[in-house]
Amino acid sequence: MLKVCCLAVIGLVLSAFVAGCSTSSGDLPDLATVSGTVTLGGQPLSKASVLFESANGHGASGTTDENGRYELYFTGGTKGAEIGTNTVRITTVLDFPTPPDYQDPIPARYNESSALKVTVEPGANIHNFALDP
Repeated sequence: MLKVCCLAVIGLVLSAFVAGCSTSSGDLPDLATVSGTVTLGGQPLSKASVLFESANGHGASGTTDENGRYELYFTGGTKGAEIGTNTVRITTVLDFPTPPDYQDPIPARYNESSALKVTVEPGANIHNFALDP
């Protein structure tokens, strides 16, 4: 549980850091739009953070809506994720403080120990994630 909380905080800090970086188009890597849906056990997963981390260490993130849909943002208002291979981490967005008996419904294999990898291609990308509990 502590690892999930730490990962969620790291994701939020990374998002804030990326949002604070310069948004001049000359400073941005090659980006492509990314959207999709996340389900857990066949049901839409709402209020989940979806983080793509490129091989260069750049992050793009988004949060799922009530239908499990997400769209990634690289910086404050810039949509997209870096083109190339990205590691995907999906975590529960938690309110603080987290209840002591909280059990994250998303298994660690999709977040702190994620082996999920996708390739972001130029243009519009749709990456759906059907997670098993």
